[in-house]
Amino acid sequence: MTDVAATSTGQAAPPSVGDGRRPPGYTLTGAVTWGGLWVFVGGLLLAVASVLLASLTTQLADGWLPRGYTTRWYTQSWTTFGLGRLLVTTVEVGVAVVAVTLAVALPTAYVLARLTFPGRRVLLLLFLVPQVVPVMTYAVPLATLVYRLRLNDTLAGIVLVNLVPAIPFAVLVLIPFVEQVDPRIEQAARVCGATNRRVFVHILGPLLVPGLLAAGVLTLVRVVGQFELTFLVSGPDSQTLVVALYGAAVQAGELASQEINAMATVYMATTLTLLLVALRVVDPTAVAARDGRSSR
Repeated sequence: MTDVAATSTGQAAPPSVGDGRRPPGYTLTGAVTWGGLWVFVGGLLLAVASVLLASLTTQLADGWLPRGYTTRWYTQSWTTFGLGRLLVTTVEVGVAVVAVTLAVALPTAYVLARLTFPGRRVLLLLFLVPQVVPVMTYAVPLATLVYRLRLNDTLAGIVLVNLVPAIPFAVLVLIPFVEQVDPRIEQAARVCGATNRRVFVHILGPLLVPGLLAAGVLTLVRVVGQFELTFLVSGPDSQTLVVALYGAAVQAGELASQEINAMATVYMATTLTLLLVALRVVDPTAVAARDGRSSR
């Protein structure tokens, strides 16, 4: 009777309890995916919490919780490692890399998005190489070049080596943003007498602000976390925060572990802040949607 009534009203009858069908939304794949995600997030939060607690303890204890709490390790770490200078150097390197990267990546992305020429796909494939191959495969030759140019232990040398993976990455991020701008807008502006410079500055520029923000923030996050390239060419006067943290970890037997954990907490806080800003500025689903529309 229920099936007959449902058929007559044009609505599907709800599955009965004993028909053996699972309710929608509960699948083995979904359970495994969400379970693995929560295990990963839980392990990550546990690691962060352990470092944070270790940086606040007055004395290392045998159990999980510290015997007492203090913030003096942060003051001592700030003095011992010169965290103020390290943060300034990290910001200087990041801002310089972002500025040069956007200046080069924007016209490059425009050409690749608007023009079709022989070798375009090969060029795009070459831009993918620094993103997929291990960093050390090109870090050592780059470091050798920097030492020959006598730019080691300088901000210029650190910026130079970080530009190699940063520019291709920014180009790949900007291409979908350029492709979503209707070319007829540029054609209409040129018909009205606008020069290429005015079209690029006054029309394309404002339309590409979201893409520039996305490429800039993501590039900054990558530069702050870049270790191999920076480590090979930096020195005592040009260390970034991540390189100094590695040096502190190497001296674990000579320094108080609480100081190292305090420094690690500062680094995690800096990186987390940049990631939150990146997620605020960049919507990954929107970027994926733009990429999907541009590939059709």
